[in-house]
Amino acid sequence: METLYTHGVRMAESLQQGTKSYEEFWLVVTHLGDPKAAFLLVFPFTYFVSKRAGIAVIWAAAISEWLNLVLKWVLFGQRPYWWIGETGVSAKVHQFASTCETGPGSPSGHAMVTAAVWWVVVSSVSRAIKSKTNSALIAAVPYLFYVALLVAVGLSRIYILAHFPHQVVAGSITGLILGVVLGQRVPEGRSLLFFCKLSFGLLLGTILFHVALQQIGVDFSWSIPVAKKWCSRAEWIRLDTTPFSSLTRDCGALLGLGLTQHWRPRGWPLPLGCRALSLAISSMGLYHVNRLPLPIRPQSLFYCLLFLKFVIVPQLVMVLVPGLIHFVTNKKKD
Repeated sequence: METLYTHGVRMAESLQQGTKSYEEFWLVVTHLGDPKAAFLLVFPFTYFVSKRAGIAVIWAAAISEWLNLVLKWVLFGQRPYWWIGETGVSAKVHQFASTCETGPGSPSGHAMVTAAVWWVVVSSVSRAIKSKTNSALIAAVPYLFYVALLVAVGLSRIYILAHFPHQVVAGSITGLILGVVLGQRVPEGRSLLFFCKLSFGLLLGTILFHVALQQIGVDFSWSIPVAKKWCSRAEWIRLDTTPFSSLTRDCGALLGLGLTQHWRPRGWPLPLGCRALSLAISSMGLYHVNRLPLPIRPQSLFYCLLFLKFVIVPQLVMVLVPGLIHFVTNKKKD
């Protein structure tokens, strides 16, 4: 592994020195690959084009990020920015605000969630193109975009010292497999009980798994003090990058998805213009929801509020905003 890590650092060093003028590009791409972007950006855009595809996106995002958390706990992967400090390897590299994530590094969550979520998106787009053009060549274009996006997100994670190359590859492959599987098993129309069992089952099961292994001497929090030690700036260490933040985000989104399908199983019937307006308002709403400051002490309060925040996300997009637009437009017609 040491050889693999060393080659990974050398690749990051070459990327930083050889593409220095593209630094802003890499930072934008790494934010685009952030699992939060799947919930707050990809989901609403997809939902207002295709309801089923939108549900599939938030489903794939939540399940793939949860599985990524479990794999990270099991695999104990290093991250380049702290491995360089721990080993004393000489490298002309520097960190960024997005570098200092606190969870273990393998596999890459950005790569894994991006691969799963965008497979759902591009496969839906490809099928729509095929049905309208009957051209396999044109229908293959979205998959070229998919590959390019995965490569860009993967390189951006290496560039900012968040991951080694093998972690990015592992995340991309695992995410692709999950995207194929989850895209065929979209929980559209499932009962609220199903989502409650799934959400709280994953939440409590993961916590119990964490506690049980701690009792036998396995420390899943080993990466947090190492991250704090080697991050260039203390303010770059954020509570929302911890594994439990991912867990509460995913479980909250799943419960929110269940509530929306319970309250409005078929969504709101809106014409194209109203859907576009709903998308704009939903996006603004999600932007402000995401920016809501949460107290970081006590941590249990932070995680509870983060859970509730992501319960709201699917309801805002699928029920509240479209319902308001539907009510206003129908009232004007009357």
